[in-house]
Amino acid sequence: MTASNRVGVIGGVRIPFCRNNTAYADVGNFGMSVKTLGSLVERYGLHGQELGEVAFGSVIKHASDWNLAREAVLSSGLAPTTPGITTARACGTSLDNAILIANKIATGQIEAGIAGGSDTTSDVPIVYSRALQQRLLAVNRAKTLKDKLRTALSGFSFGELKPSFPGVAEPRTGKSMGEHCEMMAREWGIARADQDQLALDSHRKAAAAYERGFFDDLVVPFRAVRRDNILRPDTTLEKLAALKPAFDRSAGTLTAGNSSALSDGASAVLLASEDWAARRGLPIQAYLTHAQVAAVDFVHGEGLLMAPTIAVPRMLAAAGLTLQDFDFYEIHEAFAAQVLCTLRAWESADYCRNRLGLDAPLGAIDPARINVNGSSLALGHPFAATGARIVASLAKLLHEKGSGRGLISICTAGGMGVTAILQRD
Repeated sequence: MTASNRVGVIGGVRIPFCRNNTAYADVGNFGMSVKTLGSLVERYGLHGQELGEVAFGSVIKHASDWNLAREAVLSSGLAPTTPGITTARACGTSLDNAILIANKIATGQIEAGIAGGSDTTSDVPIVYSRALQQRLLAVNRAKTLKDKLRTALSGFSFGELKPSFPGVAEPRTGKSMGEHCEMMAREWGIARADQDQLALDSHRKAAAAYERGFFDDLVVPFRAVRRDNILRPDTTLEKLAALKPAFDRSAGTLTAGNSSALSDGASAVLLASEDWAARRGLPIQAYLTHAQVAAVDFVHGEGLLMAPTIAVPRMLAAAGLTLQDFDFYEIHEAFAAQVLCTLRAWESADYCRNRLGLDAPLGAIDPARINVNGSSLALGHPFAATGARIVASLAKLLHEKGSGRGLISICTAGGMGVTAILQRD
């Protein structure tokens, strides 16, 4: 990111992430967004303040939420003159929003902004058949009551009333993300036991982070929920091993235990220039210094969730860094297998040479530095909220350490990846 202004991460908040159809089943994106933005406003004393931009995203939303960001801003306590833009890039949405805000700060277009996202798989838009849609539009165009009745009833069948729910399949392949990840796991030889171990580690690390108070200022209670209700501190390898495959019932290795759960939740993070933060006495936890996005041709055989393996080396080259030059790695856990495929690809001489065009493998990462406070397998994954959760958590980690560097890697639907680097001097 070429910039004249350094971009500081002041901090972030989120509501606890909850399994779908539980605590937030009747809240929806707007309610979760307002709670989260309002909590960030309270945390940093932004009542009545005009910010340069609020970029807030949602993947699954109703048509009435076409500008969720702006509507949430108007109920957040910020000045109503604060603009809002609603975005979506599947699981990378709120990291994308942090990059969007950072670029505007870096170029001097704005001094401060909020990035975030909300998603629900409980309050989903339900639509009816195209035949019924066309019928209703034709009824609306009809001029007389007689014509309206004729149009409404002519050729009508009750099958037109069958509702359609949002799907998780890739439009180009018809396969779900889990089915695609099963293909990746087979290609890279990822064992079921290794996936279950990674999932267990995620739960244990997240539980330990809660116990030591790491999340106390990052997670605000909502709807009588104080911590992510997906978290299972008491899970074991035996319990995980007993689960049946979720996507390939006959020979699959992905289960409900080593795949991220359908979740509801929202998160937000405040970014600003050094001058803006200094004028308000707000310490900067870390700086967002580099970012990169990439895409893979999953339709013709590449792994759907492998795009971060492309984005990261490009970002490292721009930053003049190696893969080992980081104190912390935040690799979004859409599936345990996807994380393991990514790590294996970076260690593969063939992949790094033939796909990435590198002279040598990127190499291995110290496992003790990866997702040190757990990640999406344990905390949940409301699609558009995950990126801001990670940015806020990583910035706090670097602030606590007092120095260092962290890498963020997020895979997304559609065969894309969003990556970033945070640094503290």
